[in-house]
Amino acid sequence: MATDLYAELEQAIPAVREEFETLLHDLVEIPTVSMDPAHAADIQRGAQTAAAILQACGATVEIVETPGNPVLFGQLLVDPAYPTVAIYNHLDVQPANEPQWQQSPFVFHRDGERYLGRGTTDDKGPALTALLAARFAVQHGIPLNIQFIWELEEEIGSPHFAHFVQQRRQALTCNSVVISDTVWLSRTTPAVPYGLRGMMALLLRLETGSKDCHSGLTGGAARNPLGELSALIAHCYDARTGRVHIPGFYDAVRPLSDAELESFLASGFSLPDFMEAHGLHTLRTHDVRHVVQAIWSQPTFEVHGMSGGYQGPGVKTIVPHAAEAKISMRLVPDQDPERLFTVVREFIRQCNPDVEVQREGFLRPYLGDFSGFYGAAVREAVRFGFGKTPSFIREGGSIGAVVTLDEMLHVPIVFLGLSLPEHGYHAPNENFDWGQASGGMRAFVKYFDTLASTRV
Repeated sequence: MATDLYAELEQAIPAVREEFETLLHDLVEIPTVSMDPAHAADIQRGAQTAAAILQACGATVEIVETPGNPVLFGQLLVDPAYPTVAIYNHLDVQPANEPQWQQSPFVFHRDGERYLGRGTTDDKGPALTALLAARFAVQHGIPLNIQFIWELEEEIGSPHFAHFVQQRRQALTCNSVVISDTVWLSRTTPAVPYGLRGMMALLLRLETGSKDCHSGLTGGAARNPLGELSALIAHCYDARTGRVHIPGFYDAVRPLSDAELESFLASGFSLPDFMEAHGLHTLRTHDVRHVVQAIWSQPTFEVHGMSGGYQGPGVKTIVPHAAEAKISMRLVPDQDPERLFTVVREFIRQCNPDVEVQREGFLRPYLGDFSGFYGAAVREAVRFGFGKTPSFIREGGSIGAVVTLDEMLHVPIVFLGLSLPEHGYHAPNENFDWGQASGGMRAFVKYFDTLASTRV
């Protein structure tokens, strides 16, 4: 890419800001909450609005129906002889029922350089950033074809994404995929993940009677399902350390290499920044070596909620007749979710055979490569866009579509995320900002240029 076109890019980015904000406003104000069936009409409206945005940017676009929510497939096709890159983002969002919201979550707000509303950073803002950068690249002669995959089920584990890939496999003839749905370590420390943890979610249910009982009349004789589930969970793991006690749980965990740990520690990860960004008062350990491994390369056992018995004010002295616990385990290479489910279910059966174990979904972990051409390309792109060299880390979360794309396309996958910890992924008062959007446009254009110039 010629120097004068880089100069044009610097002029184009401020000029496109108003358009970016208008488009983000339009997407954020559609509550595309995928896990709530009450928002089914909003999902369809979001798909139609997004399709219009892609078309207005010059892309051909198709809304591909699946047994669940649709997937948008857009293309900026320049020349079949050019290499093709596919960009993945998602447009569905988490619910926004937290009481801490300071404004209506589905009303777009601009506060100086910040944009507030559910979906601004996860993942509508990054999607629009990549789209506007792609439009600039094509309009200014970068010899590259660009595809857009915009999903509407990521927040529920992408259960029908494979159906989309199967339906459009012939058209998805890309040379590589770039994912823009990850989080930096801090504003001053860009991060490029090369791995994601998998996940297995369980619902544990125990019913010991037909109705709640008076504890004065039955207490001491009646079984208490809340207490028994609590005891079962304590058998499964140590809540103080996070260590899982289930035999065989760690058997397949791939050891972290010295080079990977060195990369983790060189990332500039800051315990105070980590705690502040996530509102944590204390941690299980304050050893940085242990923390980075715990959140990026070790499996977990987490209790997300328990229900049963009396939930109102005060104390109602009853013995509950039923209780539920919501559990998930983040998985790492080479843990297999199917095998692990069998191991966990058998352990629970041995501890308490009356507990019903219901699997709520699973996803295998992903591990890529941060060396080679694509790693170097994304490193240089981030450095160009933000003036900082990124660190290569793993990310503790999961993206279902990444596993599907890896299994079905067999092309290199890289991550060029733009979100910051303080942007509030899945949290109240979610936000994005123009600094990350404008830097992201520079980074994506540089990345496109690198892919095109090497014909990989």
